[in-house]
Amino acid sequence: MKTWDVIVVGGGVIGASAAFELAAEKLRVAIVDRQQPGREASWAAGGMLSPAPHAPQDIPLVPFAKESLGLYPEFVRAVEEASGKSAGFKRAGTLEIFFTPQGETERDKMTAEHRRLGLAAEPISLEDARKLESAFSPTTRAAAWLPEECTVEPRMLMDALLEAARRRGVEIRAGCRVTSLLCERGRCVGVVADGEKIAAGHVVVAAGCYSGSIGVPDEITREMAHVDGFARYAPTRPVRGQIVALRGHAGVPLRKVLRSEQGYLVPQHDGRILAGSTLEEAGFQKHVTAQGIRKILAGALEMMPALEDAEIIETWAGLRPGTPDDLPIIGPTEIEGLFAATGHFRNGILLAPATARFIREWITRGQAVRYGEREKFSPLRFSRPRATAGGF
Repeated sequence: MKTWDVIVVGGGVIGASAAFELAAEKLRVAIVDRQQPGREASWAAGGMLSPAPHAPQDIPLVPFAKESLGLYPEFVRAVEEASGKSAGFKRAGTLEIFFTPQGETERDKMTAEHRRLGLAAEPISLEDARKLESAFSPTTRAAAWLPEECTVEPRMLMDALLEAARRRGVEIRAGCRVTSLLCERGRCVGVVADGEKIAAGHVVVAAGCYSGSIGVPDEITREMAHVDGFARYAPTRPVRGQIVALRGHAGVPLRKVLRSEQGYLVPQHDGRILAGSTLEEAGFQKHVTAQGIRKILAGALEMMPALEDAEIIETWAGLRPGTPDDLPIIGPTEIEGLFAATGHFRNGILLAPATARFIREWITRGQAVRYGEREKFSPLRFSRPRATAGGF
């Protein structure tokens, strides 16, 4: 039986980035994916690289998100050099626009919060906003300029990243479903995939919303007070997101990301515009819906009315890996040799460089730099024993 230094379970942007980083350390790395790698949440993403919090519960994530955004130019350069392919990375900034009568107040509150968190944000006049991007709606009441936000085209990134990993020697096994872990004397020593035992010195579970379905051997679980397989460390759930790809006529260009409370518009290199997105608790039902598309198009037309005659090129849905506290799950478990890198929810594309570096540091050094700041992401936060029957 061939032995790997590291097996990464899941070939989305998180797993592929971790494999790419680990292979740079001359480790023997294999990616094992239940389907075609990169075709789940990563393939379905919009590609905005924004460290700003979506909601108050996201605020603890901001420092890590800022760190990852800062790593992006170096990360993309390495991927593109190794693969010979473009990742579609662009530094063009974002316009956040507001439509309510209280728009200026909402804008000022948002920019003040961004600045408090160390994020660049400028309240600007509508006249100055139109110099940056002329396509937004004339009914806009206020605008903010977020100059440091970037975009990447997720499908191009995945294509380049997987090729870069291959060229660094990573073996990629598609259509190979991991059902359980291999453990000996309290240490993870590999995985079982489609009935085959695959040995490894370390295992990184990066299987997105499917992470919790992986089994843990009886000799490990007997010692645990409450266990549902790897869900003990990664209680991920699927959160559906739908996106519409539009193509306007030649006189309707979009140069910057437009974002509002109702959604976002992201320009692509080939002239398409991605409009998104929904946030739905729909289980593993990965399909677009009439209601979802209606919501997305309503938001898109509010931001950019000139899209009313745009052609709908494609629609799709993906399953984001949500977690109970909406924070990612990254780091070592209490089982030696077993790591989690999952649960990135809406931020997988953004957080890939920092997550990959975090996992590389743990595996190659036995400790991550500045781990104390990231302990909030530890998989152990979910594995504390629950109260026994009759307890409190």
